[in-house]
Amino acid sequence: MLSEDELKNALLKKALGFASDEVVEEFLPDENGKIVLSKRKVTKKFNPPDINALKLLLEQAELGDDVIASMTDKQLEMERKRLLRALKEKEKKKDENGDL
Repeated sequence: MLSEDELKNALLKKALGFASDEVVEEFLPDENGKIVLSKRKVTKKFNPPDINALKLLLEQAELGDDVIASMTDKQLEMERKRLLRALKEKEKKKDENGDL
């Protein structure tokens, strides 16, 4: 099952639009009757922003403001620490993968 962050990232990606690769492969039998790949076509495709996903994100942002405003100082500090840990982990993974 997807985590909450993964769901939010997927929704954000859908709301803003994204590029993807579309792969079409054609297989034919060779001289021995074995099926082998004969053609492979990779096409870059841009998926446009989805207005419904954007509306949902905006609604969530409005609800989030109310939630944050109702949090105590202790809850806000805990959330701050959680977010800082998440950022450090993301940076660490980024460095391990050699991404810039």
